[in-house]
Amino acid sequence: MMSGSESVLELLPMVFADPGEALARAQTLLRIGPSPLDASVAHQVIGIWQRDFGDLRLALRHLRRARALAARARSAEREADVLATLGVALVHAGRTRQGLDAFEQGVARGTGHTRARVLYRRAYVWWVLGRHREALEDVRRAVPVLRQAGDVIWTARALTLRATVHLALGAVERADADFTAAEALWDTTGQEHDKADAVESRGLAAFRRGDIPAALRLLDEAEERYAKLGTPTFMLNIRRCEVLMAAGLAPEALAEADGAIAELDRLGGQSTRKAELLLVAARAARLTEDPNTAIARAAQAVRLFTGQRRAWWETHARLVLLEARVAAGRRSGRLVADAATVAERLAAFGSPAAPEASLLAGRIALALGRSAEAERHLAVAARSRLGGPPLARITGWAAQALRARAAGSNRGVLEACRRGLDVLDDHRMTLGASELRARATAQGAEVAALAQQAALASGRPRRLLTWSERWRATVLTAPPTRPPADPALLSGLTAFREIAARAEQARRDGHPVPALEREQRRLEREIRSRTLHLRGEAPGGGDRFDAGRLLRRLGETRLVELAVVDGQVHVLLCGQGRVRRFTAGRLDRAVAEAEHVQAGLRRLAHPGAQARLPLVEAAGRRLEELLLGPAVRHLGTGPVVVVPPGSLHRVPWALLPSLRERVVSVSPSASSWLRARETEPPPGGRTVLVRGPGLATGGAEVPELAGRHGAPVVLEKDTAHVARVLRELDGAELAHIAAHGAFRADSPLFSSLTMADGPLIVHDFERLTRSPYRIVLSCCDTARFASVGADELLGLVTALLPLGTAGVVACSAPVNDEAVVPLMLALHKGLGAGLSLAEALRDARAALPDDATHQATGWAFTAFGAA
Repeated sequence: MMSGSESVLELLPMVFADPGEALARAQTLLRIGPSPLDASVAHQVIGIWQRDFGDLRLALRHLRRARALAARARSAEREADVLATLGVALVHAGRTRQGLDAFEQGVARGTGHTRARVLYRRAYVWWVLGRHREALEDVRRAVPVLRQAGDVIWTARALTLRATVHLALGAVERADADFTAAEALWDTTGQEHDKADAVESRGLAAFRRGDIPAALRLLDEAEERYAKLGTPTFMLNIRRCEVLMAAGLAPEALAEADGAIAELDRLGGQSTRKAELLLVAARAARLTEDPNTAIARAAQAVRLFTGQRRAWWETHARLVLLEARVAAGRRSGRLVADAATVAERLAAFGSPAAPEASLLAGRIALALGRSAEAERHLAVAARSRLGGPPLARITGWAAQALRARAAGSNRGVLEACRRGLDVLDDHRMTLGASELRARATAQGAEVAALAQQAALASGRPRRLLTWSERWRATVLTAPPTRPPADPALLSGLTAFREIAARAEQARRDGHPVPALEREQRRLEREIRSRTLHLRGEAPGGGDRFDAGRLLRRLGETRLVELAVVDGQVHVLLCGQGRVRRFTAGRLDRAVAEAEHVQAGLRRLAHPGAQARLPLVEAAGRRLEELLLGPAVRHLGTGPVVVVPPGSLHRVPWALLPSLRERVVSVSPSASSWLRARETEPPPGGRTVLVRGPGLATGGAEVPELAGRHGAPVVLEKDTAHVARVLRELDGAELAHIAAHGAFRADSPLFSSLTMADGPLIVHDFERLTRSPYRIVLSCCDTARFASVGADELLGLVTALLPLGTAGVVACSAPVNDEAVVPLMLALHKGLGAGLSLAEALRDARAALPDDATHQATGWAFTAFGAA
């Protein structure tokens, strides 16, 4: 039990040290009939708890009661303190005028130290309202008084707030200085909630500096701290959504924002936070190419911000609303004017988003043919290319490229695009995780498209090839950062494998598995989170493509790179010392035809579907016309390497008539093929054969292959555990893995091969020092990828190529297990005779029985790389 006003006042800092305990003590105090002064404190504590973690309506009820009790106790200082807390709650409830009136009264009633605390809280409200200059002025007045009073907690809060305001204005260095000073003060206190908030703020600062891995790590750490206190994390949700969107993870950001909005509505929480969450949800929906959802969320956010008198926030929401309307296909002079107005208001606020609005106005004006007006807006947007965070500089270079195009300068377009993509490369290489690198490329999509359009207009095929390569499969230009020997990550991978294996066994036994699936999803989130924290090891974008070097190395081989410009497929045929361009079909038609072919192959995997074979072959002929067009007549007679865009990764190239009898391989980029071509096999010539559990044929090819390869390492049954398999694969010359494959479109780096103790996932392969020189994956769906970012692929094969693998044979469709066995035996016969993977696969197809199931099986397998 508490007694005495001094001890009761200790409840106020406790709300942000141990919120649950503070709430319980305040409720206990009220039950014993305290004095009006002490009761005022108890109601204020409950009001703060409800304001920040619960029901805002209850918060207002308790805070009004706290003020009335303070007035009854005739304590002007107590009343001033409660008025400040009430003012914050009113603003969060959307009652901005009433909240500011409460602050006016609080400043008038308080003196000295109390007034400084009131000023700090009013500064916080100014920040919430987006009135940053007023916020800085109130903090400037409060900090010296708080320091003189030796008030460590409130001084640290004021410094943290000032740093946050500096970040909103783009002053990252000033923010860092204040965050550092505040953190030193927090270390001397027991304010656990405030400490968690400081970690969250450091995460925001890291994001503003462009350090996405550090931002994710710090925000995850802050979330763990909040979880221990049992407090909601709506501000953290907003900040993490911003980071996720910058990392190219907009779908995750949209899901997080939606979940937070639902939870906030359930609690009856702050209207201000709901508006902010709606804004980030609108931005995320726009980035996921869902303009209608973006329009709906942004319009709702605008209405809330307007009612809350939050002009800074309202203007940002209007920018997103305009961007979503343009994405939905709207173009008008009114939209140009609206975007220009938003740009002016953002610039007046000192917002870093102002160049985005100017770029939008310029882009719409260009589409409407208003060249002079477009130049005016684009010139303003282009200024951001000279400094600031990476994404702001990319925006500036995009504007500069559009200016050059409007002026008719192809050279200017390409120079601006080169500079913009250089910025993106430097940013991308600070990211250690291959997933983040791939998704981050979306930030440069407009710049890359402008470059390809200019390269095409130049009429020089070699230039179009160079720019196609500049943007194609850039993630494969350098290996991902190896995950550290992190005990938590390793134990998470082990636990994930165990849970996944138990869930799969339960499914086979016909038992429900919801609890196991929930735990598996939790472990996946934990593993993914830890890998996203990895920082890149080196700046720069990897090796630059050299068309001359490619042409010298091709010899008799023809490389066919498919460049897509404005939806049209252009065939760049490389060989005989030159690059030629041919126009083929429309990309959307080719993608649709490829899906029809995939459906046909799935049916042919089952006996009795012979009648469908002519339909699949006819679809293959149509696909060839759409993808290769007149280039077919110029392929020559030698091997062919196909470099398709990400959207065509599921095309079974061996089905195309002109490629059916050829040595054909596929590569994500010409640069990737060159690296594979120049990769030397490891010394020792070790062969590893792996047979996983549960195969229909029992992996029947493996025992026979063991007799053909001399003394290979054979892993099966209890020896085919993930740890042992990885150990043997590391640095092997040839690996053959017969195991069930599972592709995860929702999370491609959790695509897996089933081993004796559970799934071997892509994250496991990324821990190899050097992946095998050649790999044969004789299971379904191992050549499936998720297309992310601009034109990147995530999946098992693309994870192996940067790690030292020069060639992979994998399958892009479900196949007949029994028909796989003779194909694999024939393939290895060719490898034993010294053939490359592509050569051996061509001969293996020719050796198959002439029935639909075996033919479809042969077409479903593809050779990747150059080994």
